[in-house]
Amino acid sequence: MPNAPFVLLLPPSEGKAPGGSARPAWRGESGLFAESLGEWRTYLADELRRIGGGGEQLLGVGGDHLSRARAANSSLIGAPTLPAWRRYSGVVWAHLDPESLTETSRARIWVVSGLAGLVAATDPLPDYRLKMSARLPSTGPLAAWWRDDLTDALLETLPRIGAPLVVDLLPQEHRAAVDWTRVAAVRLDLVTRSGGKAGGHAAKAAKGLLARALLDAGRTDPARIAQSFRHPEFVVRRTG
Repeated sequence: MPNAPFVLLLPPSEGKAPGGSARPAWRGESGLFAESLGEWRTYLADELRRIGGGGEQLLGVGGDHLSRARAANSSLIGAPTLPAWRRYSGVVWAHLDPESLTETSRARIWVVSGLAGLVAATDPLPDYRLKMSARLPSTGPLAAWWRDDLTDALLETLPRIGAPLVVDLLPQEHRAAVDWTRVAAVRLDLVTRSGGKAGGHAAKAAKGLLARALLDAGRTDPARIAQSFRHPEFVVRRTG
């Protein structure tokens, strides 16, 4: 399906813009995946509230960052929201520059999230901190906990929006939350020009630029666009 519409799977960012609007306030049943994932989002929100938002080991931060994360995680239901594309403020998202995309293009970005499972970039999202690699007392590793329901939601929603193809730009910890034996995808990874693993700030910036090139190309074959992507440090490798 080289010229079919596609959705682009991206990771969230650890950095998140604070604040938001009280309308709409966040509920588990918010956004594109409300019906399929709302119950499980609410469960996680209740669990985080029950444990006081989480500790340093669970959340992976300390000091003022931990205080902010615990406060946000303790009051997720009814919290102020921003569209996900405004909430995420990390390097990938800064170089994607979603503000300059059309609303249609932004809606084609889906994020694999520890809290929300799947969230469209145009969906409302609260401030939170919960990595996909986290282990809550009642869930075990979140990637495994989410996998079946998240994959079901992905497969149920793709036909509804007329997008038969997934382009996967996820890191491994987020890929683990999808059952790829059930999903047709173009999987793309950045590697160094010598074939080594890409990492750090520069690799995240390059991923944002690659994501933007794919979205700007529209229905053009994403594998061909990725092949033509040029960067001084990295090349794109198709791995699936």
